[in-house]
Amino acid sequence: MSLFKARDWWSTVLGEKEEFDQGCLCLADVDNSGNGQDKIIVGSFMGYLRIFNPHPVKTGDGAQAEDLLLEVQLRDPILQVEVGKFVSGTEMLHLAVLHSRKLCVYSVSGTLGNVEHGNQYQIKLMYEHNLQRTACNMTYGSFGGVRGRDLICIQSMDGMLMVFEQESYAFGRFLPGSLLPGPLAYSSRTDSFITVSSCRQVESYKYQVLAFATDADKRQETEQQKLGSGKRLVVDWTLNIGEQALDICIMSFNQSASSVFVLGERNFFCLKDNGQIQFMKKLDCSPSCFLPYCSVSEGTINTLIGNHSSLLHVYQDVTLKWASQLPHVPVAVRVGSLRDLKGVIVTLSEDGHLQCSYLGTDPSLFQAPKVESRELNYDTLDAELKELQRIIKDVNKSQGVWPMTEREDDLTISAVVSPDFDSVSQAPDVEVGTDLVPSVTVKVTLQNRVALQKAKLSVYVQPPLVLSRDQFTFELTAPEMTRTVAFSVFLKGSYAPPELEGNAVVSYARPTGIPRVTQCKFRLPLKLICLPGQPSKIASHKLTIDTNKPPVSLLSLFPGFANQSEDEQVNVMGFRFLGGSQVTLLASKTSQRYRIQSEQFEDLWLITNELIIRLQEYFEKQGSKDFACSFSGSMPLQEYFALIDHHFELRINGEKLEELLSERAVQFRAIQRRLLTRFKDKTPAPLQHLDTLLDGTYKQVMALADAVEENQASVFQAFSRLRSATHLLLLLVGLWQKLSADQVAILEAAFLPLQHDTQELGWEETVDAAVSHLLKTCLSKSSKEQALNLSSQLSKPRDTSRLKKHITLLCDRLAKGGRLCLSTDAAAPPTMVMPGGCAPIPESDLEERATEQDSTELFSSHKHLTAEPPTPEVAPLQGVSE
Repeated sequence: MSLFKARDWWSTVLGEKEEFDQGCLCLADVDNSGNGQDKIIVGSFMGYLRIFNPHPVKTGDGAQAEDLLLEVQLRDPILQVEVGKFVSGTEMLHLAVLHSRKLCVYSVSGTLGNVEHGNQYQIKLMYEHNLQRTACNMTYGSFGGVRGRDLICIQSMDGMLMVFEQESYAFGRFLPGSLLPGPLAYSSRTDSFITVSSCRQVESYKYQVLAFATDADKRQETEQQKLGSGKRLVVDWTLNIGEQALDICIMSFNQSASSVFVLGERNFFCLKDNGQIQFMKKLDCSPSCFLPYCSVSEGTINTLIGNHSSLLHVYQDVTLKWASQLPHVPVAVRVGSLRDLKGVIVTLSEDGHLQCSYLGTDPSLFQAPKVESRELNYDTLDAELKELQRIIKDVNKSQGVWPMTEREDDLTISAVVSPDFDSVSQAPDVEVGTDLVPSVTVKVTLQNRVALQKAKLSVYVQPPLVLSRDQFTFELTAPEMTRTVAFSVFLKGSYAPPELEGNAVVSYARPTGIPRVTQCKFRLPLKLICLPGQPSKIASHKLTIDTNKPPVSLLSLFPGFANQSEDEQVNVMGFRFLGGSQVTLLASKTSQRYRIQSEQFEDLWLITNELIIRLQEYFEKQGSKDFACSFSGSMPLQEYFALIDHHFELRINGEKLEELLSERAVQFRAIQRRLLTRFKDKTPAPLQHLDTLLDGTYKQVMALADAVEENQASVFQAFSRLRSATHLLLLLVGLWQKLSADQVAILEAAFLPLQHDTQELGWEETVDAAVSHLLKTCLSKSSKEQALNLSSQLSKPRDTSRLKKHITLLCDRLAKGGRLCLSTDAAAPPTMVMPGGCAPIPESDLEERATEQDSTELFSSHKHLTAEPPTPEVAPLQGVSE
């Protein structure tokens, strides 16, 4: 509650659901009583005209019946009411009422009552003018310096000024360049009309210029539009205020000077009568109405400004002198004399709240009532919390994180890979070893449904595959546009990529400014990185894939890899990667098995994956829907662990080389400082072989920098091979345990979290944290394991033993019936037992030895289905150190 409130002297509410604006309020002695008391005249958009003469018994009283002198309903909405000398032959005050298509002038008179009902008031129509144009507002004054009467000027909605000399129509003029009407006022000292145009500038027009300009009514409408209507009308002065004006008021405090006050949307301006700015004030709140009036201090001007925060501010020039709280937002404010009380502030709101108030303070103190305290029922709150958590969990299960919408996409993207190589290879280095490097063209097509802002296409492939261009920008300025771009893909390296799948991602902004991303994937042909090769019977690494369908001819599965130099063999095929490594694929003639073998373990991945994909496509074309692959051999964990150790060793070497390079760089700068000190010394001193030491250190720095770059390239290549081996291991685990697509996706998220690893965040520590989380959540057995907290900070491990133990234990849990899931329900019950009696994480040496024995029996019980030497068995489990 504000202490500074406008003190309520008298107030009332006008009608029901009526609307009012700034021209609907006027204060004057409209009945010519001669006692100096003003009456309140109010007109509404509903056509009601009311005249009040408040006389409350005590301050703050509401309206009494006798306060309303007159209430009459006119047929048309009332836009503005003014009081002046509008009737010829008399200097009595009359009431002018402006309607949208009519101007009416009334006389208001009262008859003394002989009974208790009091005086009676009535209005009499003196004359009216029917308007040819829709009116907006009006102003009045002694135009041209006439004495003893007031003339009226009405502004129409199309910018025409119509001047009426009381009962007769004088002339009409169009304002030049008028688009929308603005507030209008008349300055008697300069005999000019002042308005604010739609160009946001204050304009002044002399009455004499308006009177002698070409008469707008005598022109035809087409000629008015052609010639701009008021072409000959010249503006006296203009001032650009940069904002639309809400109201204009002109105050003349003496015969020598007058001021023009303009209320803008954000500022309040005071101008001299020649258009120069006298002062301006930036307002803190959005204003709604204003009224300048004389100040008691000579040379200053007081201004009342109401705003949309229901405040009434009193300014003396630009200084805020008082602020009062109003019960409503005023749209019109006037000051008058009511019942011998001078300076009463009358405000009117747009919904009809009429209030007479005066400035003061209201020291009423507010005391907050006591709040009834009640005891909280924690059992009820706990039950409500659990119910809300259940609802949230159900919604997340059914809809996912983002709700699905059925709207049509704003942009569709598709990619097509050319079936043939480019006639001229786009690879800058056309040879890898002794092999020519081919390139293949990929075309990406974008089609937009609506106009989109800058769309950016980014294309990604797995290294060492590279693109001739990977970034494109489009301007989709119109709907239903189609854009196609083409680029080439080729191999740049002597090793195979971990995946042949590429990804095209488009980021754009919708017309509303919301960013969106859409993507599509494309698969590159195997022949891009692989050539036909000679089959080999001897290999260090072998895998056997079982199927439930009869064997298929390899020539029909891989038609582009038949070796014409050998006799046609349908069950043996050789592959040679660009760079030299060989892979052999064999199909059994009698059983439903396929064997893949190679000298390098990671090279088995691409051929194995391609074999399974092509078998699935082949049997889909045959109409068979129950085709399935399986793997029943032992998990090649030792070969996989060897690649992990090699990658981790290169990371350790890189860290050592970087530390050594940092030390040599510090030494090199120290020697430079010593030499610089010697060279600056005025008395020459021997260098003491510092130049030789500087040269040797420089050579060491360059050699170490080359070694760091070479090690980084080796780490990059080792990481790519490790990703290939990881893909192969996850594929075998999925076939071995017949995992669903969701479970395989969980494994891929755990084992393939990074596209690139660095010294700060590497593959080993990231995968170790993810696998440990799986072991302690969905693959756990006891509540003690679930209570163990993982470290929140990832750091490079000392070695890979912990990671290898966790991966081995993960395979053991899966072999004993454990299943992967991300739901919190899987880890919630502490007494849950995995199918097959899954063992917990060992907590003691006895449990470790028992787990070692169980795991050894488990992995040794799976016999290889072919005649090749068995893969070395998994190392015994030694538990997981917590």
